[in-house]
Amino acid sequence: MSDDILSHVRALKAYGRSLCGNAADAEDLVQETLLRAIENAGSYRPGTHMRAWLFTIMRNRFYTNVRKSARERTGAADCVSSGPIVQATQDWHMASQEMQQALADMPVHYREALVLVAVIGESYQHAAEVLGCDIGTIKSRVNRARGILRRALGEAA
Repeated sequence: MSDDILSHVRALKAYGRSLCGNAADAEDLVQETLLRAIENAGSYRPGTHMRAWLFTIMRNRFYTNVRKSARERTGAADCVSSGPIVQATQDWHMASQEMQQALADMPVHYREALVLVAVIGESYQHAAEVLGCDIGTIKSRVNRARGILRRALGEAA
């Protein structure tokens, strides 16, 4: 009998998709149907239409699952489906735009020092060598540049 059941799997998958509406749920339904058919192999009467017997098992299993899911309560407040699907990115985008504008408005010598030290991560000594000035000048420029950014972006920055 197991060979006969396996020859109907393709038809079961098609019928399962028509019942469930999606392939993943249909696959689960086919597995449940095959399990029930194997468990109840003794109730199959040889000489009857095996595909019709399997389709009946599948349909009954489908409607049982539908009734069961209708009785199950989903969590109201803690349900994942009530949360946003995609995180809002516009806040980060706007903050990035404001930061870029504040850097563009900043005097070039402050911007260069800040980018070298705070963004790229160069040491004050190496930044002083790159810009051709004293280390104290670099520290002062970075400090002033940070102050300009704080004022431009608000004290929260």
